[in-house]
Amino acid sequence: MPDATQAANVIQEYFINVFRYKYVQVQGRARREEYWMFVFSNMICIAILSVLGQALPLARVLVGLYPLVVLLPSICLGIRRLHDIGKSGWWLLLIFIPLGNLVLLVFFCLDSQPGENQYGPNPKGACSAVFPHKE
Repeated sequence: MPDATQAANVIQEYFINVFRYKYVQVQGRARREEYWMFVFSNMICIAILSVLGQALPLARVLVGLYPLVVLLPSICLGIRRLHDIGKSGWWLLLIFIPLGNLVLLVFFCLDSQPGENQYGPNPKGACSAVFPHKE
C-alpha cells in the first residue's frame, strides 16, 4: 500500500506532466487515471489559492489568473479523455447543454476502449514508460 508521499508524488506528476508535455495537445488518448488526477490536483490548487486570496490581497490576482492558465489544458485533456473511450472531442460541447454535464461525467468515468482505436494506442499499455511508479 503506497504511503502519502508516494500518492502526493503521483498526483503532482500527473498535474505537471499535463502542463509540461501536453499543454494544448488534443491528439492521442488520456486514460481515466490521468484525467481524474488532474481534476483532483486542480481542485486542490483552487482551494489553496482561495484561502490565500482571503488572507493576502495580492494573491487575489492569482485566483483570477489561475482559471485562465488551466483552461486550455483542461479542454485538451477532456478531448483526449473522450478519445480514450472512442468518442470525438466534439462531445465536450455537451457542457453547454442542460444536463450535458451528467453525460460527460459518465463518459469520463468509463474505462478505456481496449486496444488501439482511431485516436491511437491504448495508453494503459504505455503507462509504465511514462510513469515508472506503475508496475
